[in-house]
Amino acid sequence: MIHWLRSPSSPSIAKYVQCYWLIEKRPDVNSHNYPKLNPDPATHLIISPANQAYRYDTSSGSEAGKGSHWLYPHQNTFELDHSQPFIHLGVKFHIGALYSLPEFFGKTLPLDTVEQVQGTTLLTERQLNEDALMTMARTDAALCCQQLDSLLMPWFEQCTEDQHSKITRKALHHLDDSIISSLGEQLHCSQRTLERSFQRVTGLTLKQCQSMNKLEAMLEYLYQRSSAELDWAEIALNFGFSDQPHLIRYLKKQLGFTPKTYEKERGLTIDIYGGVSSISS
Repeated sequence: MIHWLRSPSSPSIAKYVQCYWLIEKRPDVNSHNYPKLNPDPATHLIISPANQAYRYDTSSGSEAGKGSHWLYPHQNTFELDHSQPFIHLGVKFHIGALYSLPEFFGKTLPLDTVEQVQGTTLLTERQLNEDALMTMARTDAALCCQQLDSLLMPWFEQCTEDQHSKITRKALHHLDDSIISSLGEQLHCSQRTLERSFQRVTGLTLKQCQSMNKLEAMLEYLYQRSSAELDWAEIALNFGFSDQPHLIRYLKKQLGFTPKTYEKERGLTIDIYGGVSSISS
């Protein structure tokens, strides 16, 4: 299995894209066939071979298709079908970044949705050769990222920045270490204006986004430690939960399992494919 995460080299691209990533499961690899993907406030563009199937399951239904697709912000935990060999090359956008792209500007961003790539995106307009890009991703990550920068640049040159996107970017910068009710005053605008702009750009409330960011930070913390090192009472304290039972209820609601089940299975995508700490330049 090959996997890497890298930041864009172009500052103009990095304004909108957090990282590029590659995951491949080869036929001779035996790994978790149905890993769980935790809630995520960011959008991913997932570039895949045209005939490669994908499937995302939740308690309320499933999203399936073939080839390249959008994975939009999702509050639900997805179970992925990784029972067959696959390769995915991903573009992880910053939260709310799609709002500035011409195809999405002024539209409500879909949530908890997977959608096949179609229409006038960079994949169709630039006549992208997915197979050639996959070969490059396998053999030369740095060159692949340079190619993605080149492909994305004409797209982002058409971006539109308005007051909603500007105030949302400022809010995201302070969100994880601020009390939401005082964030408007901190940014010198009314709380109502901030809330409306943030939801318009991201599709999420400030509270929803802050909660998902906290969950991702906690999962990164868990991923970096062995099961023997996990002190759940200490983890509850470090991540702002009132006590250990509060943390247990939270994990069961968000991910569908208890801490003990997590220790035994380690079945999240972060456990199988790595975390954001793996990002390199």
